[in-house]
Amino acid sequence: MTDILMPALSPTMEEGILAKWHVKVGDTVSAGDVIAEIETDKATMEVEAVDEGTIEAILVEAGTEGVKVNTPIARLSGDAAAPAPKAAAVEAPKAEAPKAAAAPAPVAATPAAAAAPVASGPRVAASPLARRLAEINKLDLKAITGSGPHGRVIKRDIEAALASGTGKAAPAAGGAAPAAEPRKVQSLEQLGIPAGSYDLVPLDNMRKVIARRLTESFRDIPHFPLTVDIELDNLLAARTKINTALESQGVKVSVNDIVIKAVALALKQVPEANASFTPDGIALHHNADVAMAVAIDGGLITPIIRKAETKSLAQIARETKDLATRARERKLKPEEFQGGTFSVSNLGMFGIKQFASIINEPQGCILSVGAGEQRPVVKNGALAVATVMTVTLTCDHRVVDGSIGAKYITALKNLLEDPIKMLA
Repeated sequence: MTDILMPALSPTMEEGILAKWHVKVGDTVSAGDVIAEIETDKATMEVEAVDEGTIEAILVEAGTEGVKVNTPIARLSGDAAAPAPKAAAVEAPKAEAPKAAAAPAPVAATPAAAAAPVASGPRVAASPLARRLAEINKLDLKAITGSGPHGRVIKRDIEAALASGTGKAAPAAGGAAPAAEPRKVQSLEQLGIPAGSYDLVPLDNMRKVIARRLTESFRDIPHFPLTVDIELDNLLAARTKINTALESQGVKVSVNDIVIKAVALALKQVPEANASFTPDGIALHHNADVAMAVAIDGGLITPIIRKAETKSLAQIARETKDLATRARERKLKPEEFQGGTFSVSNLGMFGIKQFASIINEPQGCILSVGAGEQRPVVKNGALAVATVMTVTLTCDHRVVDGSIGAKYITALKNLLEDPIKMLA
């Protein structure tokens, strides 16, 4: 007998909803058969068996929420192993409200430079991702039994150690004091709001992940904002001509599409801004993979335009429309929203003039785009009227300091105010 465990379908997943079973007790399964659908903090995904056997027991019923990673969910006879996720998202069951989540780039998106084990001593055979997860979670690789080839410690072993509380590295002598306990949130009643005077909406997986990761980002990343005003009249005139030329193709380029293109080209001009902080050094990314924030029910998700610097405005317009549509329908594949090297959040369509976003770790920057509006400006000593948009660049100071940030936002401003430069 082999227990089938609740799999971790993403590096940030801690629990999920067992949305649907595709098998029942007594069914025989083979490698590659879809056996269940699991709703994670990001999407609903299919789970496949990796070996053959007979389903002896269903341990967790369909529709169960809050199933922790590595919890036994079924029992399989024969030489079977835990299932592996299929790399595709599926539509959530119609009988239930869909839940998806945006998650800033996962741990797996961090450059996979092999980190040293937490504890000193002989080097332990482990995968690069396992070493990275062990370092982040302060685990001693020597205290973890590997289940990979030749006893190699792999991601699954790290997750098992975290679930069981084993493998914690001993604190170094004379090291820093342990971190303070997280602040406990008082109940509303303790704060003077009487019970029965409000409705409580339970947190779903998406909201839990958003709350945890953005709290960590705001608390742990030394960030600072840089704000500039950008005149858009040349850009709007160019956009009109571009859309006239593309009308026969059924493509319509938005201001946000042009912003994404300019963001990517500016990252190529100032590559130091296309970077991530890692314990081993600053990772300079080869491509501008621009994540765009898309609002969905209950939160947001950040689908990615890969290698945006290499794509035409027509290509970007098609991709942004397709990704945004499928994001709202919960049909994105994990690789379409995991990763990214830079984020763009645009609230201009809501009339927001200016705001500053929280960094989407491990990215080094996020750009907040406000509404374009007519404002008085001074040109050649005379008062004039121009269409102006305010943008704010939030920077991770460990990676992008004031000088680099200023160079980047200046390059971006130059491209947006004179779009012909994007053709150079």
